[in-house]
Amino acid sequence: MLTKFLEIIGGFMIRRFEEFGTIILLYVDTMKQLTHKPRIRHIIAQMAHLGVDSLTIVSLTLLFTGVVFTLQTAHEFIRFGAQSTVGGIIAIAIGRELGPVLVGVVCAGRVGAAITAEISTMKVTEQIDALKVMSVSPVNYLIVPRMIACMIAVPLLTVFGDIIGVVGGWVVATQYSGISSYVFVNSIQMFATIHDLTGGMIKAIFFGNVIAVLGCYYGLNCPDGAEGVGIATTRTVVTSIIVIFILNALLTFVIYSG
Repeated sequence: MLTKFLEIIGGFMIRRFEEFGTIILLYVDTMKQLTHKPRIRHIIAQMAHLGVDSLTIVSLTLLFTGVVFTLQTAHEFIRFGAQSTVGGIIAIAIGRELGPVLVGVVCAGRVGAAITAEISTMKVTEQIDALKVMSVSPVNYLIVPRMIACMIAVPLLTVFGDIIGVVGGWVVATQYSGISSYVFVNSIQMFATIHDLTGGMIKAIFFGNVIAVLGCYYGLNCPDGAEGVGIATTRTVVTSIIVIFILNALLTFVIYSG
């Protein structure tokens, strides 16, 4: 019984390490392809498809996050006479953590799933084999434009989401908690710095990179058949979210350790 259990655990770990190694090799190959002339038209098309189309869900997510966060914290700050810090605390929390992490999770669910579904469908219908027959690198043609597009679009979405989240907090603070607009805005100017925003954008660049590479990896390696497309899409979303949370912890230590 113990031997069987250890075999299961060992097999699982070997498969995970094998998968991790394959992803690293794909990532290295993608980095090498960046030395070639970028396909600007493809990058812009992917930014429009993956970035612009995500504006609505990002806006709603960060708007209500700012609203709820302010509802939960403003009353407590007022109770202890610290209402002059509410705006700054909300801006720092959204800029450093809530903005990039929530945008990353939303994009993992929407953008990562879209990338995987598209590429896995191309694999199932043998379009990727057709690219190889025409001597076109699937990495250069499919992965590079999506990775660059995500690394640009996700930080831009994060800045947009940060602004929407702070606006949502401002509405609640002024209309519900009785904090004046001047106090709210002044606290942002006093406590928040540009580093709070740029640090979140740096995180978002890494998150966009992870989402694109994992989405393409699981798309290129999806099981055959229509069911395989669904399996690959699910793996992309789950793995991307896990990696985003791990990366967020590591990047927080590096960026904000001072």
